[in-house]
Amino acid sequence: MKSRAAANKIILVIAALLIAGCAFGFGAQEDVGVAPQNMTLSEEAAPAEPVAMELVYEAEMMPQATAPAGESPPDFNTEEYDRIYENQFLDALSNPLSTVSIDVDTASYSNARRFINNSRLPPADAVRIEEFINYFTYDYPQPEDEHPFSINVELSEAPWDRNHQLVHIGLQGLDVPKEELPDSNLVFLMDVSGSMNNPSKLPLVKRGFQLLVEQMGERDSVAIVVYAGAAGLVLPPTNGHNKAVILEAIENLEAGGSTAGGEGIELAYQVAGENFIEGGNNRVILATDGDFNVGPSSDAELVRLIEEKREEGIFLTVLGFGTGNYKDSKMEQLADKGNGNYAYLDSIREANKVLVSEMAGTLLTIAKDVKVQIEFNPAKVKAYRLLGYENRLLAKEDFEDDTKDAGELGAGTTVTFLYEIVPAGADEALRPTPELKYQDTEVSEEAQQTDELLTLKLRYKQPDGDESILMAQPVLDEAVPLDQTSDNFRFSAAVAGFGMLLRDSAFKGDATYESVRELARSATGDDEAGYRLEFLQLVETAELLGG
Repeated sequence: MKSRAAANKIILVIAALLIAGCAFGFGAQEDVGVAPQNMTLSEEAAPAEPVAMELVYEAEMMPQATAPAGESPPDFNTEEYDRIYENQFLDALSNPLSTVSIDVDTASYSNARRFINNSRLPPADAVRIEEFINYFTYDYPQPEDEHPFSINVELSEAPWDRNHQLVHIGLQGLDVPKEELPDSNLVFLMDVSGSMNNPSKLPLVKRGFQLLVEQMGERDSVAIVVYAGAAGLVLPPTNGHNKAVILEAIENLEAGGSTAGGEGIELAYQVAGENFIEGGNNRVILATDGDFNVGPSSDAELVRLIEEKREEGIFLTVLGFGTGNYKDSKMEQLADKGNGNYAYLDSIREANKVLVSEMAGTLLTIAKDVKVQIEFNPAKVKAYRLLGYENRLLAKEDFEDDTKDAGELGAGTTVTFLYEIVPAGADEALRPTPELKYQDTEVSEEAQQTDELLTLKLRYKQPDGDESILMAQPVLDEAVPLDQTSDNFRFSAAVAGFGMLLRDSAFKGDATYESVRELARSATGDDEAGYRLEFLQLVETAELLGG
């Protein structure tokens, strides 16, 4: 064993020396895909600074990354996920307000699907329950008033704990016909570094963008910026009627070199700004595995740049690809700060879903800075818990603060929230709330006399607006049996249960993979694309994997 450990250490030392050699330019690839036509920010790639590396694992302890079928996994798994601290039950008397930003990201679900399809359960922190729920579309009615979305609420029992209730809140964004979409000014920001030289990465990126280009109108424009050892403008803004030119430019891209992501983003925003369309859809679409490992900008500098450009009306969409060095936490943060969405593309089918089937929602924002605030009636609710949205929680004061950034809603998009409720009077112990000296915490007479369970309030801004618009509606305490709820309710609850099982959540209650399947099977509804059927298969596979 000692000889084996020594050999492993020697291998690691050699690997570290080789990596350091590459950082200093030994055998480095200078190809950034195709010869850039415009090196606006940097005429030559500066010599990379050596990167200090800490070898944490022995070779025999290093976890292996998952990879698509028929593809060898990388030697090291450096995927990164932020720690998720699940929302706890909160006492409704002392904490009556729940404030949260909407989230339309879907990356967590398709990324987890990648793990399961490769015979591994995803890490617990890769499972964001709100992204599981919102991966699926729901059959909510279109808005019928002046607001760009409708509000839909249902109340029933929680499937995993029949002593609790579940509140289902669904928002439906206004559908916009393709022919009515505003002109688009798109900049494809494509990572062509060496880490993208993988069948599940750059080839999939290229085909996905080609699918999007084929849907574009004649007055839309596309520019292509690539980054590897340096950033370059491969294709200047080109009108949609020149599809052949755009498609060829995409097809000619090749991977090679290190990653300078920060510099690429700066150039992409510069190009988008120079071609800005008033009243149009101005957007940078970043496609990467998230491996921003070189580059002149820190993460904080990148975020400040993205926030600045967001205020100028240029939004950011982030598309993640690949395995092994996937940087989920970084890409989610960038998309959140850029008034955009974040998706993980694990297949050409998913690329088609995001960039073709859901193109309007992906590209056209109909409401920005959308915030939800729930006021629970303590005469009806003992405690409540929001499922997911842990990194979207806001302070109660943020609800009326129009300077506070929040999520965006795209055309035709649905957004769903689930709250688990402990009814008032339930014989259930909660964490004790400290007694207050200067404040009364008794349930008011008004609260006791109303039939309202909660009051739902929303604030949003028009895509080009600075002042928020308020929507509010009370929700009555009128629960219906679970089997009488809509397909929307039952399927979203099943998906939430699946997420809790994958996380091994302390709140999963009586949920099992079988109960999740039964509930989902009763709510497949109109599943023309087959995503709900696929969900049933994923649940079955996860159970077989020992989940």
